Amino acid sequence: MAKTSYLVALGSNRRHGAHGAPAGVLRAAIAAMAAVGIEVERVSAIRTTPALGPAGRGFANAAVLVASRLGPPELLALLKRIERSFGRRAGRRWGPRVLDLDIILWSGGCWAEGALTLPHREFRKRRFVLDPLAEVAPAWRDPLTGATVLQLRHRLARAAPVDRGPARS
Repeated sequence: MAKTSYLVALGSNRRHGAHGAPAGVLRAAIAAMAAVGIEVERVSAIRTTPALGPAGRGFANAAVLVASRLGPPELLALLKRIERSFGRRAGRRWGPRVLDLDIILWSGGCWAEGALTLPHREFRKRRFVLDPLAEVAPAWRDPLTGATVLQLRHRLARAAPVDRGPARS
């Protein structure tokens, strides 16, 4: 396969014995991707975000733009091996995790085979994904909507209520 690009979202909300706090886990995961031949081209800042659902603790989240000759299923399998090498175990959906690596977008457009669907089904609704994606690939277009990552981020921000703090009298 020719080299293609991917946007990958990273998340962690559990400490790791060797890598420490969740932000350290993400930095180590990016290094692990590079060590297995995934070309890491751009890396977002690591952000702290509140947990979604019953995960409990807040997350460290980031995104990377990578290039690889692997097709989407092969890249997903490699990312899942990296997760397992960090101690990720099958568990309940939305639970705490030491590492989560999700392919969000692929330069080849759409993919639907087995458990993998690209673009990721929920990314347009998740600020913790769109914020770091907009940092590394703001002009990347969603193949289903035609909107750029930056446009999707702005749409979501406009749709979300703004927390203005406690009411003042």
